[in-house]
Amino acid sequence: MDKFIDNIEAVVLANGDYPSHQLPLQILHNAKYVVCCDGGADTYIDKGFIPDAIIGDGDSISAENRERFSNINYYVPDQETNDQTKAINFLISKGYKTIAIVGATGKREDHTIGNVSLLSDYKRMGVDVRSYTDYGYFIPCKDEIAMPSKEGMQISIFNVNAKSFSSEGLKYPIYDFTSLWQGTLNRCSSERFSIKAEGEYLLFLAYQ
Repeated sequence: MDKFIDNIEAVVLANGDYPSHQLPLQILHNAKYVVCCDGGADTYIDKGFIPDAIIGDGDSISAENRERFSNINYYVPDQETNDQTKAINFLISKGYKTIAIVGATGKREDHTIGNVSLLSDYKRMGVDVRSYTDYGYFIPCKDEIAMPSKEGMQISIFNVNAKSFSSEGLKYPIYDFTSLWQGTLNRCSSERFSIKAEGEYLLFLAYQ
């Protein structure tokens, strides 16, 4: 099993599409501590689970669950951050540093882009974080990384502020991308790949 998954300390369930792929479902259902983002709690509770905390500005959780779980419902009205970030800040305040996010995509594409783009911010805050979707997972990266993979695994690279890109173990050469689409739809050509860069970027690895 993936070393990161073995070390997950807490899981954030965002208010996007509830996971259907077995990996994010496994991560969520095996979680030691679950924070639901506002309305994400409604679905989680409907499926028979009880979150450890509910975080948000209260705009999407049902009135019934807001009252029923008032003892674990932390109202954060700040409109300068989204509910996912509020959940991450809450977990950091409790000492959690290895965090998986599920349910952060779907429903609204603007929320999806916002949630994914914030991963680099969380890495700067000292969090080891990944966001798992029904199709793959996002990892915020900086400078040089090397990872095990499988030949043919699909991978996309989204540049945040990095330069001097180079890689090994990828089918297509990479360069200093200036548009979001330019690093998409690459694939691994061996059982391991590495990327060198100066700065921050996001990886998306598709499930096989």
